[in-house]
Order: sequence, then structure tokens, then C-alpha cells
Amino acid sequence: MEVKGPMIWMFLMCCIFGNIIINHNNDFVEAKSLSKVEDLEIEKRLRTINNKPAVKIIKSIDGERYGCVDFFKQPGFDHPSMKNHKYHYKMRPIWKGMRERKTNNTVFGYLWENGVGCPIGTVPIQRVTKDDLLRFDSFGDNHKPRGSWNTTTYDPISPLHPDQHHYAVARTFGPDKRFNGATMELCITAPAVKPTQFSASRLHIQIGSDFIQTGFTVNPALYKDSQPRTYVFTNSGGKSCYNSDCDVGMILVRQDFPLGLALKPVSVRGAKKSEYGIFGLIKDEINGNWWLQFGDAAEEIGFWPSSRFPQSSGNLVEWGGEVYSASLPSPEMGYGYFLAHDMVYDAYIKRISVLDGFNNIDRRVEYTEKYVDNTHGYQVIDDYKNSKYPKAGHIIFFGGPGNI
Repeated sequence: MEVKGPMIWMFLMCCIFGNIIINHNNDFVEAKSLSKVEDLEIEKRLRTINNKPAVKIIKSIDGERYGCVDFFKQPGFDHPSMKNHKYHYKMRPIWKGMRERKTNNTVFGYLWENGVGCPIGTVPIQRVTKDDLLRFDSFGDNHKPRGSWNTTTYDPISPLHPDQHHYAVARTFGPDKRFNGATMELCITAPAVKPTQFSASRLHIQIGSDFIQTGFTVNPALYKDSQPRTYVFTNSGGKSCYNSDCDVGMILVRQDFPLGLALKPVSVRGAKKSEYGIFGLIKDEINGNWWLQFGDAAEEIGFWPSSRFPQSSGNLVEWGGEVYSASLPSPEMGYGYFLAHDMVYDAYIKRISVLDGFNNIDRRVEYTEKYVDNTHGYQVIDDYKNSKYPKAGHIIFFGGPGNI
């Protein structure tokens, strides 16, 4: 019996659409059927995040559910290197000449419905569902953040598809430099994105082949809304994840700070006053652990053990915007406009600083270069001489409408 071409085509189409649907509400392709191995892997990851025994479930002021998990049972302690650790929730970084300060456990209590956060000795881990993991996994590794150095050269064979990531950043240069930390004061904006896109304003420290990022991102695939939210992203030893969602993720020490915090209010373009957040990634001078600091008082939120990374210091740092789009056109960055070189009308990062390899603070950071991969959609101004805003220190303006 002869099978006609059209019949074969219809048969193949039925096979394909029998297992895949297009979810128009979320604007992504979702596989309805998983192999047994894939399903077991998803369940394993879900247990890693959700099935840690929670003392109680609390809600943030935005209504998100967090489990108060024993400090020692958070995902970061599942890493093989943590079998004989000596960490505890009261630990904080120490530098030469720095006096030990008493930890304030109530700084961020206002972020919770109960006005306090989790009990002392526990940390808030956000509850996720299987659908959350499937939705995020539907984009693959290409949706994950990275540094601009990784996509400077176009390689048609590379699976990274650099045309889907765009950057407007100021970055250090020189292979001989070493960094033990960096900080920034970041203008908070709410760029418009579609469900398959993200737009982030961040600080990135490259540590050999690995890296850490922090800042805010508008990322519907990750957070299920279009608000600018805090995040950290860890790439270490071939594994990567946001926040504390895997064993290489950040280890929280505070019981009152929710990773994924919605930053409110946001800055309004043209307003005389901008809203901003202060972020720092700093290496402990004594034991080499890397710490996330947040807020005016540089409160320590969590850390990465030094054993996570292949070398003791960072070798590159960058500040600025990164966007991703699963399909064209690309999203907004910053305020979504080309630059006016004006703090009233542009997104910016001010008062950047670094700790060098000898733990000296450098607030001028004169060894930076600006990088934009596509000037048709985005721009950056790296103003380290800063004659216009002398009180802002080394300032970086960045942003653009995208649409490329």
C-alpha cells in the first residue's frame, strides 16, 4: 500500500501536536509529556527547594508564600563540599580594622505580613510548584544571565545565541587585575518586557569561568509578574540557579529578607527624585567567602562559601543592563529611552567601587570600558570623570528602547 506525502505530513503533525501545546497566556511552548527520567529530575529539584521541613509558612506583603526553613537545611547545604562545614546563621564577614557589630534581626520586618519574618535560626525559602519549574525550564539555558564577555564574539555554532542577549555596560579590562568585591547604587526602573523576556540591571563579578550577579530584574518567567525584583544568580562548577534554588546558590543568613523582593516605589522618568537600591558583593578577608550586602547599612543577606569557586578573587567586574528575548523584538532596558546624559531622564548606576586584590577600596575605578553589542537598541555612557554630577562618583548611564 502506498502512503501519500500529505498523509505522512498529517501523521507527523498529529504526533507533534499530540505532545506539545502552545500556551498563549504565558507566551511559551510547554511540553505536556515528560520522559520518566525528566519527570524524576523535576521532582528531585522540587524536593530540594520545597520539601525542606518548614517551621512555618509566612507571606510577604505581596502575598508570596515562603517556608521558614532551618538554616542548616536550606538547599546550599546539600552541596558535597558542605559535609564538614562550620557555618552558622550568626556568622558575618570580617575585615581588618572592622569591629564586630551586633546583628539587627528586625531591619526588614516590614516586608512581611506578620511584621517580623521567620523565627531566629530559620531562613525564608520561597515555595515553588512543578509548573513553575516547567515554565522556567521551557526556555532552556539560553534564558539564564551571563556576562557580556561571553557573547562579544558571534559564533554560529554556539548554543548561546548571542543575538538574544544584549548589553549596555561599563566593565573592567586587563587580565592581571584581581577584585575582592564591588558595590553600586542602582536606580530602580520598571522596563516593559514580554513573558518570554527579561530586563536586568545588575552588578556582575567574573571569578574565573564562574560568576555571581546581583541587582534587580523584570522577569515574568522567574517571578510571574512584571515588577522589578531583587535577585542573585550563581554560576559555579557547571551548575547555575537564581537565588537559593539549588546547592550552588547563595546561603541565606537573615530570617527577614526575601530573595525576589519587589522593589517599590520605582523611579519615574523626569521626576526630580530617583529611587535606588544599594548592592554589594564583597569577599570576606579572613575566610574568602563571598557576601551579598543590601541597603544603606550594607546589611549582610547571605554568602557563597569560598569552595564554590575555582579561584580566590574575581578577575573582571561589570555594571549595567542585560536583556534577553526568546523572540524578536528585544525588550526595553532602563527607562526604555535613548540616553540624555541626565540623572532625571536616564537609568544609572552611581558611586561604583571595587575592592582590589589587597582589599583597598577604589571609588574612582578608572580602568573601565563601555560595551554595547547593538547601538540600534541600547546605549551606555561611562562617566568616571563625572564633571556634571561630582557627588555621584563614578556614574554609568544605560538604557534604550530595544526593538532589535
